[in-house]
Amino acid sequence: SPDEFKNEVISEFIAAGAPEEIAYSVGAHLGTDKLIGIVKKIREKIISLGGEYIFAARFVDFKSKDGKIKSAVYEKGGKRYEIETENIILALGHSANDTFEMLYAKGVKMEAHGFGVGMRIEHPREYINELCYGKNYEKELGAASYHLVTHLKNGRSVYSFCMCPGGTVVAATSAKEGVVTNGMSEYARDAQNSNSALLVSVTPSDFASSSLLAGLDFRRKIEKAAYLAAGGDYSAPATRLDAFLKKEKPSGFSEVTPSFPLGVKIAEPEKYLPEYVTDSIREAMADFDAWMPGFSYSAASLTGAETRSTSPIKIPRNEEFFAYGFEGLIPIGEGAGYAGGIVSSARDGVRAAMALINAKKK
Repeated sequence: SPDEFKNEVISEFIAAGAPEEIAYSVGAHLGTDKLIGIVKKIREKIISLGGEYIFAARFVDFKSKDGKIKSAVYEKGGKRYEIETENIILALGHSANDTFEMLYAKGVKMEAHGFGVGMRIEHPREYINELCYGKNYEKELGAASYHLVTHLKNGRSVYSFCMCPGGTVVAATSAKEGVVTNGMSEYARDAQNSNSALLVSVTPSDFASSSLLAGLDFRRKIEKAAYLAAGGDYSAPATRLDAFLKKEKPSGFSEVTPSFPLGVKIAEPEKYLPEYVTDSIREAMADFDAWMPGFSYSAASLTGAETRSTSPIKIPRNEEFFAYGFEGLIPIGEGAGYAGGIVSSARDGVRAAMALINAKKK
């Protein structure tokens, strides 16, 4: 099962400096500030075992013969380099647009995949703590977390994603002229606000064409519209929840100041999100408020666009973990459609490595 290697992943994180509580705590949290050091230690261990890292390089091609991988080609400093190899483990991120396009052009089998789009909602951290724990809660409980989901009559799901207690909304674009939000919490989870993405499910039927890569274009269009809605200077478009629910433009923010690091400009979400997305979020808020009374907090802020929750592409693989038609090409992780976070991505990597080791034993 996919959980077979979870303990191995957790043990590696702890050995690299992660808090030991992640081995037993529900909703284990590393903290972005700690993760930076953890990843560095894991990298140093890989190098000590003979691994090599090539930074500031781009994977641009691979060569194959009779359906078998022969080499990987990368670009660095304007020059191309080739590494002879029988196996390429393709640990894609969900934003690897250029790699998706190259794989598509090479004839790698891919599937268009639904994902979620929406905005980040921010409440005061103390307010969310009291909603979840009640008044006069024990401070040892730490910053509170929630998870909300509803299925609307229009067939769409609306759900909270990547909830960051005592965290901040961060800038996450990977392309020019686009605005993308994400969220993070440091280990202490003591920032002023708590935030979460509010996402609406979209499917390939929502995309402008039947192309396998239409989801990439759908995502780009929203991100570019968000960039323009906020004035084209990489600040983010934001609004207040009460104004959003009334379809009005707010005069400003009151108790909740949006934490997006490059600043925000007031703009209606309809300027960058399809109307079926904004209407679905409005409808869902009534359900969320019924399940978590007070969630629909008038002063809460909404910042967009959140478009990178999961990959718009899935790369099917066979029992040996190979992409169909290319023996030795092993797609793994979030971008390939097999994971949704740090631990599940690491776990998928271990599974793929074990499949490769077992294949070599045959």
